[in-house]
Amino acid sequence: MSETIIARCEAKGLRVTGQRRIIAQVLQDSTDHPDVEELYARASALDAGISIATVYRTVKLFEEAGILERHEFGDGRARYEDAERDHHDHLIDMHSGEVIEFVDPDIEALQEKIAAKLGYELRGHRLELYGVPVRKG
Repeated sequence: MSETIIARCEAKGLRVTGQRRIIAQVLQDSTDHPDVEELYARASALDAGISIATVYRTVKLFEEAGILERHEFGDGRARYEDAERDHHDHLIDMHSGEVIEFVDPDIEALQEKIAAKLGYELRGHRLELYGVPVRKG
């Protein structure tokens, strides 16, 4: 990742208030894919004056500016992550809702091969796998 979320907000000319700065920092520090309620809980722990409406507005602003990526993993919740994180795919545990990030060179190569076979140069993709844990024993 080249720049922080805050630096990208400033570069895009977005006004970075104290509360937006806290929300941006919470997002920057997240290693998971939080939804708005989770972001609100984390941000309000740092600043009790942050409202959930402020978090909703800030997330929408960041998403529209291309700073955040929105994901829908089939659980009815929109989740967010930094749009400039290194490329990865997702495996969603349908029992627990856990989102596992992974990168597989074989999958990446196969996607390139398929695009070329169909006459395209691949410019991006999003892969989400949904599964349940295999019972052992």
